[in-house]
Amino acid sequence: MTGVPDILWLEEIRKEDIPSVGGKGASLGEMASIGLPVPPAFVVTSQAFRRFLIRTGLEEPLYSILESLDVDDNDALESAAKKAKDLIHEAKMPDDLKSEIRIAYEKLSRTGDIVAARSSATAEDLPDASFAGQQETVLNIKGIDNLLKAVQVCWASLYGARAIYYRVKQGFDHHSVNIAVVVQQLIPSEKAGVMFTSHPVTGESLSIIEGSWGLGESVVSGTVSPDNYVFDRRLERITDRLISLKNVEIVADGNYGTITREVEKSRQEQQVLSDDEVRRLATYGIVSEEHYGVPQDMEWGIVGDKIYILQSRPVTTIKGPAAVKKDTKAGSAETVILQGQGASPGIACGPVIIVDDVRDIGKVKEGDIMVTRMTNPDMVPAMRKVAGIVTDEGGMTCHAAIVSRELGTPAVVGTRKATQVLTDGQVISVDGEKGLIYDGVIAQAAPEPGAAQVQASFAPSKIITATSVKVNVSMPEAAGRAAATGADGVGLLRIEHLILGLNKTPEWYIRNQREEDFISELMGGIKVVLDAFPGKPVWVRTLDAPTDEFRNMQGGETEPIEHNPMLGWRGIRRDLQRPAQFKLQIDTFKRLWDLGYDNLGIMFPMVSHPREFIQAKELFRQAGVDVENVDLGVMIEIPASVVLIEDFIKAGIKFASFGTNDLIQYTIAIDRNNENVTDMYWPRHPAVLALIDHAIQACRKGGVEISICGQAGSDPDMVTWLVEHGITSVSSNIDAIAKIRETVARTEQRIILDAARRPYGC
Repeated sequence: MTGVPDILWLEEIRKEDIPSVGGKGASLGEMASIGLPVPPAFVVTSQAFRRFLIRTGLEEPLYSILESLDVDDNDALESAAKKAKDLIHEAKMPDDLKSEIRIAYEKLSRTGDIVAARSSATAEDLPDASFAGQQETVLNIKGIDNLLKAVQVCWASLYGARAIYYRVKQGFDHHSVNIAVVVQQLIPSEKAGVMFTSHPVTGESLSIIEGSWGLGESVVSGTVSPDNYVFDRRLERITDRLISLKNVEIVADGNYGTITREVEKSRQEQQVLSDDEVRRLATYGIVSEEHYGVPQDMEWGIVGDKIYILQSRPVTTIKGPAAVKKDTKAGSAETVILQGQGASPGIACGPVIIVDDVRDIGKVKEGDIMVTRMTNPDMVPAMRKVAGIVTDEGGMTCHAAIVSRELGTPAVVGTRKATQVLTDGQVISVDGEKGLIYDGVIAQAAPEPGAAQVQASFAPSKIITATSVKVNVSMPEAAGRAAATGADGVGLLRIEHLILGLNKTPEWYIRNQREEDFISELMGGIKVVLDAFPGKPVWVRTLDAPTDEFRNMQGGETEPIEHNPMLGWRGIRRDLQRPAQFKLQIDTFKRLWDLGYDNLGIMFPMVSHPREFIQAKELFRQAGVDVENVDLGVMIEIPASVVLIEDFIKAGIKFASFGTNDLIQYTIAIDRNNENVTDMYWPRHPAVLALIDHAIQACRKGGVEISICGQAGSDPDMVTWLVEHGITSVSSNIDAIAKIRETVARTEQRIILDAARRPYGC
């Protein structure tokens, strides 16, 4: 099959490549491209995994196992997970894929033949769902046979009980989530850990660094309570440190896997990191945060005096200082019986339930306070039920802390002895900010009879800007979080994610006379987003799926094989040549307009000439749409559409939006996936900026709203330039909205002040 290859090297990967290499793989490629010290690696792509499923005939039996599964029924969940994982484990990997992995491993082995296989799911490490620990990592692998086994272990983990449960609860469709595997040179870390580049709850400019001896798995899993260092980025110094007892470490063992061993007495209470190492780590964190534009959760390892960055993903849990309740003075219960680290803010009370291992989670009830030595991903179903979480081990970056913050559940970690001091049924109060455990109920947490109470709040930014700040949405499940940002609307809703999630092409529905099923699915997904943004514009992009993505779906057998699908049969050119497919989309939009959703706007991708817009508009008219009273616009992704922008305006577009990823690629003839030229991919190339400026000025003159919805819309520096040049709206990723709105406001204020300072008449 053509399209995305089975193997990609880090040098070929950027952050936009999540569909092929998953969140972890995309992040590693992006970090390597900006010069962070990332160990060499290659990725077995998600397309390779999908081809494996197709060629082994596993797709249908896999999804039939998951269909109509009640994930809250723990026994049914575990049974389904075992069946699904067994299918993956027992299937024979195709020989040609084995050969490709073998060749890549031999190449990687020139710098070291000990590797790690890290799962990288396409819905993992994303801004709106951290998916902490949901898929497998296999450390310390030597030899191709062990590596091939580890790859299938990673693939199978996509269907583990915890992963299935988490996807359902987070609203991800099983069909649309694939998995890649990062094969990376293993760093034999002498010390390792995790770093938040900003405070993971308040977002303050404080780098939180946690570390312990050996491999970082001991910190991530909560096996130890790590040292904790707070580095104030403004003062450029360490403002707090907590040195913990670290009695075990995880190290490589033989040719496959790891062991946990006792740390010798002399190192158990020794400080892991020097002040210089803390400062150097914080510096790497600042580089990563400034590049991505959002705070990062990073994993690191140190060998000798060399620091390696092993992972970086967005922090998903920052609420801001206003969202953290400060008044936690005890009420009727004044006795503090335990103290640890406040890992997830809020106050909760309820009866204690001691969970010794995953077999105990069946006895956890709604409103309990889970108390355990440490949590692991298998406990997520129970963690979702409880009012609060308390652990013996772990720090701010352990599994319990990350998942608790994502769930909004108050949590205290690293108490050392909660499982020994507390007893089943004992009523306690948990202060997840101060890290305190009270005996009984404090006033702020007094629950309704038979229930527990959690205090939490969230408020969108109150900043008002003249430039509209909209949000990009990929899936309806993210609509609630997108709306909670206070965004001024949706600048891009990609419907191909909805369609690809069905795992059937539009042509399949047409051939099988199932058009109503297609319309119903598509309409339902779009309606979720429209309902989340009442009275605010929601711009939906018509289908823009390259042929290689359709080819692996039911109905995709007749898809043409294209040398470069990105320059091929996609976007509006495909819809105009397949009017029956286009009509399915038009009928969906018409029904939504007929229901009164007048905030729905439609934009056509990959237009290169006004006649394409005119033809598309005519097809809407023929379908009974009052085209003069609905919003139809275009994506500006091709230089030709900029050159002809005045003609597009004359043709009647109501709005236009830059798709910068393609516009950059097509303007300077740089394939961002080609490792020979990726360092020349330059978003702020003068020619690109000249095209953007020309389109902005033409649209403003013609009274047409001009926006941006590509990755550049989440870059504060680029947004500053866009506002200075008069863009009327920007659309950013969910996690970037707050920062982009501040950037827009600050830029607008500076423009006003500069104008006021100029002499009259100048």
